[in-house]
Amino acid sequence: MGIHRLNHVVLYVRDVARTTAFYTDVLDFRVTMTIPGRAAFLQAPDSTNDHDIGLFELGATAGSSPAGRSAVGMYHIAWEVGTLTDLEDAARRLVAAGALVGSSDHGTTKSLYAHDPDGLEFEVVWVVPAHLLDDAAAVANRAGTRPLDIAREKARYGAGTRGGLGISVPLGVTV
Repeated sequence: MGIHRLNHVVLYVRDVARTTAFYTDVLDFRVTMTIPGRAAFLQAPDSTNDHDIGLFELGATAGSSPAGRSAVGMYHIAWEVGTLTDLEDAARRLVAAGALVGSSDHGTTKSLYAHDPDGLEFEVVWVVPAHLLDDAAAVANRAGTRPLDIAREKARYGAGTRGGLGISVPLGVTV
């Protein structure tokens, strides 16, 4: 079996219009199809997928997901950005939307954590490219999570360095 990447995620939400507005306004997703009051399909800015998120409306009385508190379930999804400048822009937008709930330096990845309007958690991540993985990044990765300092990471790796090359983005692919 040759699975090589996640194609899309489907989320149940209380209000499809509100959640669509969040993903389009804050993360620049675009709507590819809607079923008014019932569903929407959104595509990430640099995606070639038909859609990256499917949203299905349950209504205002739907309860919150107990996943991770009293039931098993998915913790979060992660959206990868191309550069540390993109990550910094995402941080600003998430703060402005009141959605940012945390950030972490995992050594080999630099991550922001946020909640959508229904409290579903997602991550926005920049992945250190393979050619820049060094002993310091490996040690930091094994040492655990540290606070994220995007300015420090931009100084170390470069603000416009394409993340994920040789890891999540095959070498020779231009994005």
